[in-house]
Amino acid sequence: MKSIAVVILNWNGKNLLEQFLPSVTKYSPEATIHIADNASTDDSVGFIRAAYPEVKIIQNKGNFGYAKGYNEALQEVEEDIYALVNSDIEVTQNWLQPILSLFEKDNETAIIQPKILDYKNKNNFEYAGAAGGFIDKYGFAFCRGRIFDTIEEDKGQYNDTTQIFWASGACFFIRKEVYRKLNGFDEDFFAHQEEIDLCWRAYNNNLKAMYCSESVVYHVGGATLNTGNPKKTFLNYRNSLWMMLKNLPTSKLFPVLFLRLSQDGISGIRHALKGEFAHLWAILKSHFYFYLKFFRFINKRGSKQYHNYFRVKSIVYLYFIRKGKIFDEKFNNTL
Repeated sequence: MKSIAVVILNWNGKNLLEQFLPSVTKYSPEATIHIADNASTDDSVGFIRAAYPEVKIIQNKGNFGYAKGYNEALQEVEEDIYALVNSDIEVTQNWLQPILSLFEKDNETAIIQPKILDYKNKNNFEYAGAAGGFIDKYGFAFCRGRIFDTIEEDKGQYNDTTQIFWASGACFFIRKEVYRKLNGFDEDFFAHQEEIDLCWRAYNNNLKAMYCSESVVYHVGGATLNTGNPKKTFLNYRNSLWMMLKNLPTSKLFPVLFLRLSQDGISGIRHALKGEFAHLWAILKSHFYFYLKFFRFINKRGSKQYHNYFRVKSIVYLYFIRKGKIFDEKFNNTL
């Protein structure tokens, strides 16, 4: 069996560690547990040293966010499989065994996500990842179990093991050699959508992301930035555009980006009509940074990109016009 490291990124999260680290230590006997600390100014590190001396601590020199925070810390982690776990995740008994078995069975499986349910309402899927993620032609992300703000109850409808396009960074398993081959997360992203970008790069390298329902975790969500925060709007829009610039097939690059930018404009108008001017400004600022770093991200493009990256042409159309509120088989699989 391959060795596995559970790595929890922390920044001033002592309260979350007190609440959620007990489940990780209890139900992860197969794993070496690491806390990657982003230069916390609370007593997180002191608490871990006193209460969990068996947990390894990696101290980053600054608050590097999700992407660089993990990139820095994982240079010191040598286990075969990385389990990157948010500090607000409660894990369950036997959560690691199905994941490890799936990695053992298929060498092309590079990334795996468990079933992610809502810690506050444990019968429902959680916003960040649910039962595995996909994108549409224009880079909008959605999940089985969560499309935009519609979240499904878990009725066993996604009790399967299946290929997905992206796995949630809230609980993200990846082979060490793949992580290093792909140079980890894109540090320009800071936080949000960097896991989708990494999965897209893996896909362009003929590697698979999988969803495994036999592994279940519960996620609080929004512990760092909630969905209504304009900063989150800015990061999501900006990083999505950068991700597309890096990974879209060359023949589709400019037509798809033009239509995506137009859709962002409509979204900005929608926020303005609702009086949400902070979100309108966040979208405008995201476009400014997209153009500012345009050539930087063009130069990050890999040697190959595939055309069949998207699950549906427009999830915006399906959701808002066709009223397709839940994931079903009409979302034709192009993978």
